[in-house]
Formats: sequence, C-alpha cells, structure tokens
Amino acid sequence: MARHEEQPAGQARQRIDKWLFFARLRKSRSLAAKSVEAGDVRINSVAVRQPSHMVRPGDVITLSLDRQDMVVKVLQPGERRGPYEEARHLYSDMTPPPPPREERSFYEQATRERGAGRPTKRERRETDRLHGFSGKDED
Repeated sequence: MARHEEQPAGQARQRIDKWLFFARLRKSRSLAAKSVEAGDVRINSVAVRQPSHMVRPGDVITLSLDRQDMVVKVLQPGERRGPYEEARHLYSDMTPPPPPREERSFYEQATRERGAGRPTKRERRETDRLHGFSGKDED
C-alpha cells in the first residue's frame, strides 16, 4: 500500500526544470526554472511557462539558447545531476545542423589588406628608423 510505487518506464514523468538540470542543459535548477518562465522552452511545439510542467519519454523539447535553438527528445527521466556521459543518455539531440558557411581557409581569415589596421612590429620599427628613433634611451 505504498503511495510511491514505481511507474512503468513509459509513464515516468518529471518536472521540466529538474529534467533540464539533470540533463545538464542548464547550469542550475533555478536557471532552468527562470528559462521556462521566460518562455525559452517549448514542449512538443507548445510554449510552457510553468517549471512544474511534467515531461515524459518521447516529448520533444525546444530550448532557446544564446546563439541557437536546441531540439532534444526526452529518452528517460533523470535521477541525479551526474557527469556529462550519464546526462547524455537522458536525451537524443535532434538539433538541425547549422546552414553551410562560405568556405575560407585559415589564412584568408587571418590576413588583411596592406595598410589596413594597426602596423606590424616590423612596420613600426621601419617607421621609427625613418623618424630617427633608435629605440634606445639617448642621454
């Protein structure tokens, strides 16, 4: 007659703020709750604003992060906030890949047109020589 009987694995449910914290998608449970209250979380394409909203395996969660939206599918509820390897088993990442960017090599990104920006050390020394500075204190 225990009240806290084990639920079948398919029916296990957990609060969204706890789940986000256990899955290591938010740094703390309070930040997870604030994120939900701010409307940054959608469950099955429905905006949720209550941290007490329950999620279960099979639910698809869309989480708005700073630079992108993350889409994950809940695989199981969490029992604790463990290491990343353990938390990774709580969800399946369904985030679409970012759009392809224009391919450029490392050197094309690192160089700039001559004369643009700050002078290099070599250019500064040449300028100092032109102006008559030797770089040593002259007494």
